[in-house]
Amino acid sequence: MRWLPNTSFGQTILLIGVLLLVNQVVSLLSVNHYFVSPNVQQINTLLANQLKLAINGGLLDPEPTENQLVFAATGMKVLSQQQALDKGLDDAIEYASWSEQMSAHLGGPAEVRITLGDLNIYWIRPPHNSDVWISVPIQGLGDQDSHAHLVYLSIIGILSVAGSLWFVRRINRPLKALEVAALEVAKGRVPEPIQEEGAKELISVTASFNQMSQGIKQLEKDRALLTAGISHDLRTPLTRIRLATEMLPDDQDWIKSGIIDDIDDMNEIIDQFISYVRQDQQEALTSIDLNQLVNDAVQARSLDSESNIELTLTNLPELSLRRVAMRRVIENLIENAFRYGSSRIHISTQYDKHKRQVSLSVRDYGAGIPADKIEGLFEPFTQGDLARGSMGSGLGLAIIKRIVTMHKGTIHLYNHGLGGLVATITLNANLSTNSSK
Repeated sequence: MRWLPNTSFGQTILLIGVLLLVNQVVSLLSVNHYFVSPNVQQINTLLANQLKLAINGGLLDPEPTENQLVFAATGMKVLSQQQALDKGLDDAIEYASWSEQMSAHLGGPAEVRITLGDLNIYWIRPPHNSDVWISVPIQGLGDQDSHAHLVYLSIIGILSVAGSLWFVRRINRPLKALEVAALEVAKGRVPEPIQEEGAKELISVTASFNQMSQGIKQLEKDRALLTAGISHDLRTPLTRIRLATEMLPDDQDWIKSGIIDDIDDMNEIIDQFISYVRQDQQEALTSIDLNQLVNDAVQARSLDSESNIELTLTNLPELSLRRVAMRRVIENLIENAFRYGSSRIHISTQYDKHKRQVSLSVRDYGAGIPADKIEGLFEPFTQGDLARGSMGSGLGLAIIKRIVTMHKGTIHLYNHGLGGLVATITLNANLSTNSSK
């Protein structure tokens, strides 16, 4: 059922509201059945008995005189139609249920109206003479209309729902804080400790989460320190090896060239380790045209005469992005496409106004990747590029996915129907600071 709320907060409020509504309806029906209806029937019976006595005693004159007093003790009066109108008959409210009961008691069609006030006036038109009205004042019975009960029950219901709303919000507040903090951890950020409040169980869960997040934060620091230390310690002997290689005689250039290439590969792998561990969230968000980043990356790559890049760029809205991090994503995608795909690649951008999404696609014309290996390519140290005949550290796509996820975007890899691999990045355009260009 789509109309049902999908949150515990909404479901709890709905449940409480339904239970209160059922309770109020049952209470109203019970009060009506056991208290109001018996009182109404008793009053109708008493009034009917008084009318029967007046009718049987011949006290009702077809042409009553003004202010004719029938029963001084009860205040009953017999009035003509005009006299009744003069005394406020038009202001009286007709009650169909009372009229039906009175008709049953008197053995014919009767009409009952009531003028509500400090002293209620009951107006009765008897069945044997429709030209007269009998007024009977009754003190202390109050308003028999159900509106007062409805108002009372509505006030009780509103107060009950308001109290339940406050109670449920008090319970859900720490749960919502936990949800937000968990999403922050999933994005690679460690939030500040959450305030421990609410029920005992929630306090325990919050304390455990705070302890876990601090543990993750410490692990991130240790990993960054370990990686930086290893990288630093490796670069020193690599530098010495390179210096020693430069001192080899000229007749051993083939050995020198091989060693230098290996050192460059090792430095590149070290840089990838540092890039994966580095917290790019520290870079500030700026308003950027993604097409401009693509053009900058393509221009830098154009220095390589063997690179052939085709561009299909559409007008895009400006996005709030981390410039250096997103530039690294584009450059890595281009590098992967050339290194593992082909010497010719195609880059395109699109904007879906309906979904408000911006996408960037990089396609190569190589052999592609087996479909069963694509899903695992984003895992760190996964060398899925072996399927295309190359070696690598397995961190390139993991770094790209980490940066894209940090921007609340998605990345998708698939084999093109005409050959080659396509990498598509999708970003939400509602993060933009300007509507469009």
